[in-house]
Amino acid sequence: MSQDYIHFIDKVHRKTGVDLSQYKEAQMKRRLTSLREKRGHHDFNSYFNALEKDAFLLDELLDRMTINVSEFYRNRKRFEVLEHKVIPYLHQQKQKLRIWSAACSTGEEPYTLAMILNRYMPLDQVEILATDLDLNALKKAEEGLYHERSLKEVAPDILRKYFRKEGSFYRVRDDIRKSVTFKKHNLLADRYQKGFDLIVCRNVMIYFTEEAKQKIYKNFNNSLVDGGIFFVGSTEQIISPQTHGFEVYDTFFYRKWQKKETGNAF
Repeated sequence: MSQDYIHFIDKVHRKTGVDLSQYKEAQMKRRLTSLREKRGHHDFNSYFNALEKDAFLLDELLDRMTINVSEFYRNRKRFEVLEHKVIPYLHQQKQKLRIWSAACSTGEEPYTLAMILNRYMPLDQVEILATDLDLNALKKAEEGLYHERSLKEVAPDILRKYFRKEGSFYRVRDDIRKSVTFKKHNLLADRYQKGFDLIVCRNVMIYFTEEAKQKIYKNFNNSLVDGGIFFVGSTEQIISPQTHGFEVYDTFFYRKWQKKETGNAF
């Protein structure tokens, strides 16, 4: 790692709280070098000096550091497992469910979760927290307005029930939008809430170093109730899930081990 880049990620960490050293270097450095050159800077030092003076450049950097590629029902077969196996299992345990959509990008994932959950229970029995590092993505998520290309996996009956067409865009129904709370959260630095029945974090772990992933897995495990489910992306299968306190529930779904009650021995 070049000294120029080392100093850059250190200064970005101090300025934004985002620790780029926890991301895979080759991928992140390639992405940021492309952005730096696009803005006419030949080294990271001059690029950072420009960031200090221009809020637009800083916002653009944060956008590039986060991966905002999303759509409704992305990898549909996994959502079918969620709908027909995971949610019924969780709903059997309790009537009201707490869900966390981590690294939610522009909101397609948490809204998909709300639509699925609404088939089993009224929305006032559902609490969905959706978080991301990118404030611009969160702002778009709160608006709930999407181009039709984001809805290619949405079944016609779901489209009719939960969306309102506005030109070439579709807006998510108000009650679905109100069931989701959006907040900024840094997976590598911020405190994790607890008491979730389901945590969904898909297609972001692939960008982190192994050390960062171990830390995040541990934090997610602590955030789940016993028997809670952790849902990961289709390229993010956990090797040796038991080392993180999980067991395989289904492909790409992991269940937090439930503590077994032990009686007194006499």
